[in-house]
Amino acid sequence: MSQSKSVSSLQSTQWRDYLELCKPRVVAVMLLTAIVGMFLARTELPPWHLVLWATVGIGLASGGAAAVNHVLDNKIDEKMYRTRRRPLPQGRLSQRQALMFACVISVIGLAILAILVNPLTAVLTLLALLGYAVVYTVYLKRATPQNIVIGGIAGAAPPMLGWVAITGSIEANSLLLVLIIFAWTPPHFWSLCLARKADYQNAGIPMLPVTHGETYTKIQILLYSLLMVATTALPYLTGMSGLIYLLGISILNIRFLHWGWKVFKDVPGSQMAMFRYSIYYIMWLFVVLLIDHYSMGLVFGL
Repeated sequence: MSQSKSVSSLQSTQWRDYLELCKPRVVAVMLLTAIVGMFLARTELPPWHLVLWATVGIGLASGGAAAVNHVLDNKIDEKMYRTRRRPLPQGRLSQRQALMFACVISVIGLAILAILVNPLTAVLTLLALLGYAVVYTVYLKRATPQNIVIGGIAGAAPPMLGWVAITGSIEANSLLLVLIIFAWTPPHFWSLCLARKADYQNAGIPMLPVTHGETYTKIQILLYSLLMVATTALPYLTGMSGLIYLLGISILNIRFLHWGWKVFKDVPGSQMAMFRYSIYYIMWLFVVLLIDHYSMGLVFGL
C-alpha cells in the first residue's frame, strides 16, 4: 500500500513539474490576449469551434516554447534565486524529458492550428515560438541589454494569432494590438529586472540595470511607459474602440504612470509592485477592449 502511494505521489509531482515547464501563469495571460483578439476580429461572435481549437493550439505551442526556454536556461536558472527551484535545476526532470515534452506539445499544438484552424495561424505561431525559444533565449538574452525590446515582438504576437485564427488574414488592427504589447513589455520586465538585479548580475545576463545602471533603467521605464500610453490611445483614435475603452485605459494608464514615477523616485517596494500591476494592467486592457467592442456593437445594432 505504501509503495502504491509513493508511486502515485511521484506521478502527481511529475505532472506538476511538467505543468510548471509550461509557465502556466504567463501562458494564461497570453491566451487571454489571444482570445480577445479572436472576439475583436469581427463584429459578430466568432465560431466557437475556431475559438476552442485556436486556444488549445496556441496554448500548447506557447507551453512548448516555455519548456524549451527552461531547457536552454537551465544553467542560468541554477544561479538565480528567483528560478533555482524550477524542475530542471532541482533535478526533478531531466533536460531530455523536458525537451521531449516541449516537442510533443508544440507539434500537437501546431498540427491543431494547421488542420483545425488555418495554416497561416500555424505558421505565425511557429515563427513566434522560434522567436521566443530560439532567437530571444539563445541569442538576444545573452547578447544585448536591448533583448527585451528586440525580442518583445514574439511575446506580443498572441492577439494577432487569435485575430488571424478567425479571419485567416493579418489586418491593421491586429498589428495595433501587437504594438500595444510590444510597447508594454520593456517597462513591465525592466521593473522586475531592477528588483532582481543581483540575480541577473550573478547569472551573467546583460539586462539593462546590470549594463547601464539603475538610474538609466528608471528613465527608460518612464520613457517606454509614455510610449505605451501613446500606443494605447490608438484603438480609440483609429475608431477600433469607443469611449468605454478610452475611459478604462485612461484610468489604467494613470495608475501605470503612478507606479513608474514611484520606481523612478526609488520608493521602497515599488519595483515589484509595478511589475505585478503591469500584469493586471495588460489583462484589464484587453478585457476593457472586449467590453467596449460589444458595447459598440449593441449601440450600432440599435
